Order: sequence, then C-alpha cells, then structure tokens
Amino acid sequence: MQKPRPGAGQMLKSRSLFRSLAPMRQLILDLLPESPPTLDNFVAGGNAETVAALTEWLAGGLGETSFCLYGESGCGRSHLLLASGFRLVDATLNPSLAGITVGEPLAVDNVDALNADGQIALFALFNQIKLAGGQLLTAAAQPPAHLALREDLRTRLGWGHVFGLLPLSEAEQRAVLRQVADARGVFLGDEVMDFMLTRFSRDMGSLMELLELLDAYALQTKRAITIPLIKSMMENV
Repeated sequence: MQKPRPGAGQMLKSRSLFRSLAPMRQLILDLLPESPPTLDNFVAGGNAETVAALTEWLAGGLGETSFCLYGESGCGRSHLLLASGFRLVDATLNPSLAGITVGEPLAVDNVDALNADGQIALFALFNQIKLAGGQLLTAAAQPPAHLALREDLRTRLGWGHVFGLLPLSEAEQRAVLRQVADARGVFLGDEVMDFMLTRFSRDMGSLMELLELLDAYALQTKRAITIPLIKSMMENV
C-alpha cells in the first residue's frame, strides 16, 4: 500500500520548524566538521551514468562547451554544481546575472529563473566561453528545450550535454539516512524513518536538514531520537 505523502500544511509546518530552529542549527553546524559537497559524497542512486559523464566533462573530456542538469527539487542539482568547483551563481538570487563576467568556469543554477536581462547576459557569456574554450555548467527543473527562455539561449544550452537527475527511491533514501545517522553516532529506528518519510517533505535536502535538527535537539535535551522526541521538538518551537 502506498504511504500518504505529506500535505501542504505539514510541509509548510516543517519549513517553519527549520526557520524557528535556525539558531540551534547554526550552533550544531559550528560544532560539526564541514562536509562540502563533492562528487564522491553525492549519493548517485540511479544517476551513476550522469555523474560519470559530468565527472569526465569536468576533467576536460566529452567536448562541448555546456553541460546541463535537470530534475525536480531535491534531486541533487545544486550539490553537483557546488561539487564542480566552478563559480556558482543562483539565478533565483541574481536573475539578471549582474556582475558576472567570463574569467573562470561558470555554473548557473536555476537558469529558468533568469529575467530578460539575465537571458541576454547568459547568451553572451555562452558565446564568450565557447570562443575561449571554457566550460558552462547549468541546472534547471526541466531540459533546455522545455524552458521558458529566449529561443537562441535554449538552442545554445541544448547544443551541449543534457542529463536528467532522478530522485532517490525510498529504499535509497532510507539507506542514506541510516548511513548519515551512523556517521553521527545516532541510532535511527525504522519507525522514526517511517515518520520522517510520511510527515515531512521527502526531498533529500529537507530530510538531511531534518536529521541535522533532530540530532541537535536530541543533544540539547539529552534524549534519543524517537517519534516522541520529534513531536516534542515541533511542539516546543
């Protein structure tokens, strides 16, 4: 039987929870060693071929100026862009690409959020990068052909490599949660994972943040991570 997905109200509540626990989250981040996104710590799941192709392209193989990743929120697009080591620009924060010039490999996340000026700028940047023999890495929710962008920009992005990212299956999500919890020295029971996967947003970014917050709250209250602890954390925020 398919498990119920979290409703909009519950997902909004979980996002509110993350915001309310921001000071605690920062405290635990200050105490933990940094684990920056890398190609090695990306959980590929069904995306092994895509990660292998990206790795080869980043190393200078495969040819082509551009490499575009697409997929739904939480599938790992931003992780891979950060792992590339390129200068990263999020178009949702800088939709006009203000101040961005050619000079180093460029990664543009959420290209579908570019405004008219940003689309003109990316078209010009693409041509400059291609002329210089450089690389442009982009990501969006859909492949370039389906994006509401200028036709000439869609065409340019479609010239290069285009790979879709698949979300992790539930079994893969459970395996990742277990692995991360074990690395933290935290026991995460099956019933707790059932609760997390049915009551909260199921993209891996949200699940990792939830686990991080639960770990922080468990340390603060000196309790194990259980369903009552999760409910207590939600009630006391």
